[in-house]
Amino acid sequence: MTGVLKLTVTTPLQIILQEDAVVSIRAEDASGDFGILPGHTDFLTVIDAGVMRWRVAEGPFRYCALRGGIFSVSGGHEVRVACREAIVSDDLASLRPGVAEARKEALDESRRARAQGVKLYAQAVRRLMHELAAGGDTLGLQADADK
Repeated sequence: MTGVLKLTVTTPLQIILQEDAVVSIRAEDASGDFGILPGHTDFLTVIDAGVMRWRVAEGPFRYCALRGGIFSVSGGHEVRVACREAIVSDDLASLRPGVAEARKEALDESRRARAQGVKLYAQAVRRLMHELAAGGDTLGLQADADK
């Protein structure tokens, strides 16, 4: 099909979106907003966190909140976005709560992981202190000396 773009948005874990009949895309990089239409020259840019929008013929705009990534156009019709996270919506206003919830979940997971790391570290230190107090061989040197 000529006169359209194929848009693919991926994260490291999954394909978030594949749209085959896109007629225009708008996104933002460090230099500002830019638009992509069918036939665009090959293009590569780094995008920060922001919202990309696109439209299919005779359709409303759709939106995708992106958390940084790479935006590329190849062959005048293939647009790929590889990003850390992406949330797709048909309504721009509904993206805000989704993004806030995703941020909260990521922060909670980070806190849980950090707490688990501290717990494991404390257990290792307690075990080491116990072995040292008991006169144990924590490095395995005694076994080598007995040989």
